[in-house]
Amino acid sequence: MDLRLRGKRALVTGSTAGIGLAAATGLYKEGASVVVNGRTKERVEQAVAKIRGAGGDGEVSGIAADLSTAEGVAHLVRQLPEVDVLVNNLGIFEPKPFEEIPDEDWLRFFETNVLSGVRLTRHYLPAMRRKDWGRIVFVSSESGLQIPVEMIHYGMTKTAQIAIARGVAESVAGTGITVNSVLPGPTESEGVAQFVADLARQRGVDRSVVEAEFFRTARPSSLLKRFATVEEVANMIVYVCSPLASATNGAALRVDGGVVRAIG
Repeated sequence: MDLRLRGKRALVTGSTAGIGLAAATGLYKEGASVVVNGRTKERVEQAVAKIRGAGGDGEVSGIAADLSTAEGVAHLVRQLPEVDVLVNNLGIFEPKPFEEIPDEDWLRFFETNVLSGVRLTRHYLPAMRRKDWGRIVFVSSESGLQIPVEMIHYGMTKTAQIAIARGVAESVAGTGITVNSVLPGPTESEGVAQFVADLARQRGVDRSVVEAEFFRTARPSSLLKRFATVEEVANMIVYVCSPLASATNGAALRVDGGVVRAIG
């Protein structure tokens, strides 16, 4: 299927690994002109090389910038004034008991996971309005609906992203712009894979044992009963960025493996 993304300029934040890298690769394979982002030049260059090696006829470049700060966002948008597609994927997570989460962590998580997307959306939306076309996607999480007790500060930011995406979608009603959030469930991203591998090594068991135990105890409602691949999540992101998804707007699209026990 041709998703009609050829020639569209797309920025994917936090795209040197995991879901972000997979989404950037998917957009590139569809012919988009993709800009990847990470905090260091080395990581960005490595991601650009990986995407080019994946096959496809899009274009890819990169901008190193720490988008958890206003200064980092300003640095990026000076180099990339306009985009057709914005994927707000940048995010951090860290398990920590609620009583031990200091103000600094709450602010750091909010600045990174929420304000990065707010600042970029605020910058790129006016040009999308002038062209009467654009796609904005916030990569949220099922944790925005089912707040994880082990990292409440993370869940708070994911709920905020869903609310912002819906609110901005309301503000562009009747235009060619869509704004949606995508809600992955447990996904084998770089950080998760390392966490599971480390835990398995500490306990002296196979990685599959840790994964099975996680879904038996921490996410028993999962219908998938395994971690999703980053490509499985990226497929949804790439589709909702396309002109073919024009009737999907203001939605919270779950790619959660059935973890959320709800219809709709």
